[in-house]
Amino acid sequence: PIKKFMHPFHSFCVVGSIRTMHKMRLLYSSLSLLFPRTPRRVAKPWCKCISNTCAFKAAAAPADLSRFVARTKTCGELRSADVGQEVTLCGWIQYQRQGQFVVLRDFQGLTQIVIPQDEASSHLKKVLCDTPVESVVRVTGRVIHRPPGQTNLRMPTGEIEVKAETAEVLNSCKKLPFEMKDFMKKNEALRMQYRYLDLRSAQLQYNLRLRSQMVMRMREYLCNCYGFVDVETPTLFKKTPGGAKEFMVPSREPGKFYSLPQSPQQFKQLLMVGGLDRYFQVARCYRDEGSKPDRQPEFTQIDIEMSFVDQAGIRALTEDLLQYSWPEEKGSLVTPFPSISYNEALAIYGTDKPDTRFGMKIVDVSDVFRNVEAGFLQKSLSEPEGTVKAICIPQGARHLRKKDLESLNELAKSEFSQGILHFILRSDGSVKSQLNNYLNEEQKLELIRTVQANTEDVVLVAAGGQKEVCSALGKVRLASADLLEERGVPLRNSSAFHFLWVVDFPLFLLKEENTNELESAHHPFTAPLPSDEHLLYSEPAKVRGQHYDLVLNGSEIGGGSIRIHDAKQQRFILESVLKEDSELLSHLLEALDSGAPPHGGIALGLDRLICLIVGAPSIRDVIAFPKSFKGRDLMSNAPDYVAPEELEPYHIQVTWPSAEAEASAN
Repeated sequence: PIKKFMHPFHSFCVVGSIRTMHKMRLLYSSLSLLFPRTPRRVAKPWCKCISNTCAFKAAAAPADLSRFVARTKTCGELRSADVGQEVTLCGWIQYQRQGQFVVLRDFQGLTQIVIPQDEASSHLKKVLCDTPVESVVRVTGRVIHRPPGQTNLRMPTGEIEVKAETAEVLNSCKKLPFEMKDFMKKNEALRMQYRYLDLRSAQLQYNLRLRSQMVMRMREYLCNCYGFVDVETPTLFKKTPGGAKEFMVPSREPGKFYSLPQSPQQFKQLLMVGGLDRYFQVARCYRDEGSKPDRQPEFTQIDIEMSFVDQAGIRALTEDLLQYSWPEEKGSLVTPFPSISYNEALAIYGTDKPDTRFGMKIVDVSDVFRNVEAGFLQKSLSEPEGTVKAICIPQGARHLRKKDLESLNELAKSEFSQGILHFILRSDGSVKSQLNNYLNEEQKLELIRTVQANTEDVVLVAAGGQKEVCSALGKVRLASADLLEERGVPLRNSSAFHFLWVVDFPLFLLKEENTNELESAHHPFTAPLPSDEHLLYSEPAKVRGQHYDLVLNGSEIGGGSIRIHDAKQQRFILESVLKEDSELLSHLLEALDSGAPPHGGIALGLDRLICLIVGAPSIRDVIAFPKSFKGRDLMSNAPDYVAPEELEPYHIQVTWPSAEAEASAN
């Protein structure tokens, strides 16, 4: 398995190693004759352990969830087969009903506890019924069948109940800021303030346990099946040129700061130089950026790097890894995943992370409008990259109102300075449009044929530069899908998982603040495509990189590249193309000049991946203790103020903005 995913060009490297190992075995055999060892049990070959672990993953015995603790069973595992057993359960009181029974909850489920009504059991009724809901109790009793007609098929334990014999309150609960029932809607800020209570919900319990299981399977696959080495890399590092903003950490040396790494990028490349060959890490990463529904200032990624590998090897590894760790209840994954080039993705979907669960693809209709006597159309088509493109919204005439079409137009204008025209195909066969006076019937029919529109569809048309038009229509495509789904039109199957590789990205992009300068499209360590290397020294803006993104249902869940392993080329890109100070990366450049193997890797965003799998609205719902939209921890009120004397060892003084100074003084 160690040879899987290797570039065939590098297989010759194994030959020298085999010869060396053969010599070592001969030497060892000779020494063993001189120094015989005490016989011992021969360990099972590691490669066989690997094979067995992978082959029999599904046959693992169920976990013993009550070993080492005070209970004998969990609240979610009792069934009819357990009737007659004496059990001890520990959990939280979920419901109390008329002094006759309570429902006990733990991480695995619910069990109904019936309270005997005789005088001798009055103390049980007092303990279980007078204790507040959400108190923690321990109950011992016997499992019995529920009375006829009282079976609850909605509960896995709905055929049985436990007749209480003893009960003990382990901790009484005060009045809580919100009810714990899953159907009760709670304000998200309140949920985050009392996260330790919110974690008791069945959905968060499911999300975090599924996350744990997937990480465990990924670790098993990488380490046990394919010999990856799990390495922890430093959290305190130094500022990296380019990329996202980084958190600064002061040191006791005046004016010197650490930086929290936005990824272990440099470390994993250095591990390849060090000969580890295959590295992975469940890595904590940090970016000092505003939060969005799918972003956090601190996040987790499955970080992977390999030596002697190409794009095909990394993609095959990633697909196998996801297939191996994929939750069984979510169906199976079909591999290989389809792929699309960056330019194709922009031309067809208007984005480099397309959602392929639905159609509404962008279609070039320039030829249809080439002879239309409308000034703005002719002006657009006469420009070097001028184009006219369209998308067709199925059943848009039936489900979209006039204000919806206006809002789509405003969306394109506000974000891309791009106007949108609409064509409504009425049920009587006529076409309503702002361009009716400019198009003849033949041109209207040609437009309908080109976009494959049907009766009661709406066609949206935009004219202008290629990039602006495609980006605007891509945004409008997603907004239209949202509107249709709000009106009950099923477009995107929430239980479907459409993976897509996006490849052949540009290596560099023009800086927004200065279009005369270039910046890395991915990061400065990405290698150019071999076929484009000659352009690096003459027309770097035209160079494509060996960069690949993995997209799931319109969200980027992973990205990686084949790295530059030549110090001379890396220095040229840093100094001549990106105009960066290469001294900041002198350690990496020296390493690349010290016999660095060809290498590449990928990082999978764990938070975003789990969020999509469980269908959560935000990655905050798959992280145990997330930050708020503004990057704050509402539970502990972090970040918080620090006393001036605590800053003295770091040679730091805070300059207060006037408004905050007044608030601080008060």
